[in-house]
Amino acid sequence: MPRPKRADEKNAIYHAFNRGNARSTIFHKDADYEAFENILSEGLERYPCRILAYQLMPNHWHFALQPTADGGMSNFLRWVSLTHTMRYHAHYSSSGEGHVYQGRFKSFPVQDDDHFLTLCRYVERNAMRAGLVARAEDWRWGSLYRWNCSSEPIPKLLSPWPIRRPPGWLDRVNTPLEEKELDRIRWSIRRGSPLGDAGWVESIARRLDLESTLRPRGRPKKRPPGDGKES
Repeated sequence: MPRPKRADEKNAIYHAFNRGNARSTIFHKDADYEAFENILSEGLERYPCRILAYQLMPNHWHFALQPTADGGMSNFLRWVSLTHTMRYHAHYSSSGEGHVYQGRFKSFPVQDDDHFLTLCRYVERNAMRAGLVARAEDWRWGSLYRWNCSSEPIPKLLSPWPIRRPPGWLDRVNTPLEEKELDRIRWSIRRGSPLGDAGWVESIARRLDLESTLRPRGRPKKRPPGDGKES
């Protein structure tokens, strides 16, 4: 079965995700994270894309992105992944030893309402959920740490959000998501299906030819977990 078409429209919001090949580590030390953030900065200068939220983990990464031109997200992440792969192999003298990434990145559209906020909570608490830090803002390699600083560290990577960040954001991120929220996001990651309320999901999936992402592979058509109004 052909893989679903990738949505990548100007000013829309997307979650993007990729992991190391066979879940292998892609960031071994602080300098690896720093080098990747420098690659992100270079990519932002080259391609029309905004980073709204992100988190780098030892063997994967998550982004909430907003391209400012059609195709901007794909061009940005394609360049970032290729450049990271080349520099990783050069640094670790591992050329010819296999792929760094499991394949092309996965992505899905996100509605610019509470679903966007839920996604950002999911992204920004990833390290805490994995037990790497006690508080989400303590993980240095992500947008929450940068946002919580008095001024964003260099290189500057973050763009303003399309909707207002609620008061008490740190406490909100540190509060666990409900299981139905996690299930809905994980479904979207697996299938590439839009994340939003039911009407928006059906409309955007129809317009962008993503209807196949709304049902499990090889089974009759079925709605994703929940009613699409979990936020």
